[in-house]
Amino acid sequence: MGNLKALADQTAIYGISTIVTRFLSYMLTPYLTYTQDTEVFGAISDFYAVIPFMLVLLTMGMETGYFRFTGKAETPEEKKNIFRTTWGAVSLASVVFITVVILFYRQIADAMQYSGTPWYIILVGSIIFMDAVAAVPFARLREQGRALKYMTVRITMVITTVIMTVFFYSVLPKIDALSFIYNSEYLPAYYLIANIISSFVALLMLYPAYRGLLPKIDPKLFKVIFLYSLPLLLSGVANTANEFVDRQFIKYLMPGEDALSNLGIYTAVVRLGVIMVLFVQIYRIAAEPFFLSNFKKDEFGRLNAEAMKYFIIVSVFIFLMISLFPELFEKFIGTDYREGMYILPVVLVSNILSGVVLNLSFWYKQIGKTNIALVITLSGLFVTTVLNIVLIPVIGYLGAALARLACEVVMVAISYSMMKKYYPIPYDIRRIGAYFIIGGIFYGVGMSVMNLPYVVKFCKDIFLLAAFLMFAVKKENINVKALFNSIIKR
Repeated sequence: MGNLKALADQTAIYGISTIVTRFLSYMLTPYLTYTQDTEVFGAISDFYAVIPFMLVLLTMGMETGYFRFTGKAETPEEKKNIFRTTWGAVSLASVVFITVVILFYRQIADAMQYSGTPWYIILVGSIIFMDAVAAVPFARLREQGRALKYMTVRITMVITTVIMTVFFYSVLPKIDALSFIYNSEYLPAYYLIANIISSFVALLMLYPAYRGLLPKIDPKLFKVIFLYSLPLLLSGVANTANEFVDRQFIKYLMPGEDALSNLGIYTAVVRLGVIMVLFVQIYRIAAEPFFLSNFKKDEFGRLNAEAMKYFIIVSVFIFLMISLFPELFEKFIGTDYREGMYILPVVLVSNILSGVVLNLSFWYKQIGKTNIALVITLSGLFVTTVLNIVLIPVIGYLGAALARLACEVVMVAISYSMMKKYYPIPYDIRRIGAYFIIGGIFYGVGMSVMNLPYVVKFCKDIFLLAAFLMFAVKKENINVKALFNSIIKR
């Protein structure tokens, strides 16, 4: 239980920074949806569907490779060499990328349907370049356990983005002396510029993490790390495509005049699941270096099984908290975006299953069978692609949400079946299934009794939330007082 407690401690530490940064970033969603129309927000969403994809491509799975090989390194010099090599490889790929963008930005703009504003592409490319270069230094902070530094840089990045975004959209238009740098025809550009500034600030703040360690690729070491990371790179590309390709399908498969508006609505509703995404992200940041350190097989299996169970409990609770109170959460987006609220439960369940897939990935990363990730994610991408093409022209962005859900279901099924075959882990399937079923029943009860006075409905939904929590506490014999004291202490 001690090791699992260590994971909880790391989750709490990184959770602070993740919660703060994601919350501040999330607050830009209501700000943008209340101040900008659906088409402008749709264009911003379009660019930010491309950025994660390119970041995965440029980082080449080196972050996970860095964690894995530094965990096995015996001396500080070995760790430094691993850092120089992984960072050098990512930096070199990033330089090649930005060079291609600068040389061919007009052609890329034509392909992305931004012929009238081709310089948008250079802005997006600059964000990708700086964020990719910063990826391995960020990983080094995590590997070294420098949580406070990690937290400070991440929070500063987001605060900078928020301040600059509000300045560009709400302050700059009112300053006559600066009217020459404001043009209402190029509104998406200002959000990109705000991000460029924050990414540059992060690189400066990360300097202590790479001071005296210039990128230098050790060919032999790079080959070993790259062969380990290559399946993760390919699966990461497929996985990121699974998460963001739906935006591109909406853009290209829905009617042209409404495509960006529908994309803006869909993205705004997807972002309402931020609490669930936050939890999964917090867990990933803490769990990845934890589960990729050295473990005996039996201990690894036991801890991973326990972690999965508690992950499901918290996830189902978050699902109920959001889905039972849609009238509260819809206030976080502008009125023009609320027509898409009906897809929110589908989005939330997809996010839960995404976390399950994450939990089911640690065993093959631990034993080095990273090629399994490729099989899983490519299967998911196939499902996503086919269903988006089939469903979006018929039922719009609901089709994109259902395609994502089907993708996650398929990846969970394949991950679990391969785990049973190659590395059996004693997951308590009956207990986990019980939490899903009870959560589904409580959600059904909440949705079936809607025509009540607001106060009565609110009390009813609070009771359902409390009942689920009490069930979990009793079933797991959780000492609530000790848990609360532990959280306060952390």
